[in-house]
Amino acid sequence: MKTNISTFLWFHSNAVEAAKLYCEIVPGAKLTSTSPMSASFEIGDQRYIAFNGGPHYTLTPAVSLMIQVDTQAEIDALWSGFIKSGGTESQCGWLVDKFGLSWQIVPKKLLALISDKDQAKAQRATQAMLKMGKIDLAAIEAAHRG
Repeated sequence: MKTNISTFLWFHSNAVEAAKLYCEIVPGAKLTSTSPMSASFEIGDQRYIAFNGGPHYTLTPAVSLMIQVDTQAEIDALWSGFIKSGGTESQCGWLVDKFGLSWQIVPKKLLALISDKDQAKAQRATQAMLKMGKIDLAAIEAAHRG
């Protein structure tokens, strides 16, 4: 049996606007359907449903979407897209978009750097990351090297 899971995101009244923005910012994302109450979109192999549910619930940082990328250019493009559209910077690669959804823009290499078996290298990389909003991969790599 194959199980399909979709992430359901509750918005006050701007689900379609949010889904369209995400599809503009994230390369390869696609809007698959819209209605007055909802929008479906895909990022990679993951399906999302954005729903206009009213003011009863709000998005919180307890749930975030993490985008793992290979290069600083990808980090910069995604970060810029979210911030320029009204998002706010947080720390360690996290930001909150203008709708309240939390995102993590993370280089794939980061986990290896901050979990290096050499504890001194891992600690230096972690300390560098903790001082950042947007991740600066070169700075973390330099800290890792010492």
